[in-house]
Amino acid sequence: MSQIATTNRLDRPVDEAHDHVLGPADAPITIIEFSEYQCPFCARVNPTLKQIEEKYAGKVRLVFKDFPLPNHAQAPKAAEAAHCAGEQGKYWPLHDRLFANQQQLQVPELKAHAAAVGLDQAAFDQCLDSGKHAANVQADIDLGASLGVQSTPTLYINGRVVTGAQPIGVFTSIIDEEL
Repeated sequence: MSQIATTNRLDRPVDEAHDHVLGPADAPITIIEFSEYQCPFCARVNPTLKQIEEKYAGKVRLVFKDFPLPNHAQAPKAAEAAHCAGEQGKYWPLHDRLFANQQQLQVPELKAHAAAVGLDQAAFDQCLDSGKHAANVQADIDLGASLGVQSTPTLYINGRVVTGAQPIGVFTSIIDEEL
């Protein structure tokens, strides 16, 4: 069920130490997205967020948090793969490719996606096979659970909660109010 909570706000700072962020650090709008690569609703909100980035260039920063749901078995390893790509400066290209190929998230397919975005294959494979970023993914899951996140995508726009793959108008109305 999709909803917008205008009275429910994120009331504490969120650690971004291991996150990947798009947009300037001093942007007046911060969108924190709890999402995962196997969720069809998350894939549907991804293009909306790209439109937001374009429309509000320089005014919005997007912080991606991993929140693989228990019923999506490939989502945790896909999240790790994105972090491994981030080590080579290609987090966002792999992020977008994983959303575009949600039916291809087994480990051999993740490695093929890495090759397709031009990663150093040996370094990526070693990173993914080692589980190096599993603790980062789990930290996001724990944070999301502590905030009451129950479904994906769950987004916080300057602390205001939006759940589900909402139309762009929902996002722009909140952003415009916040600006």
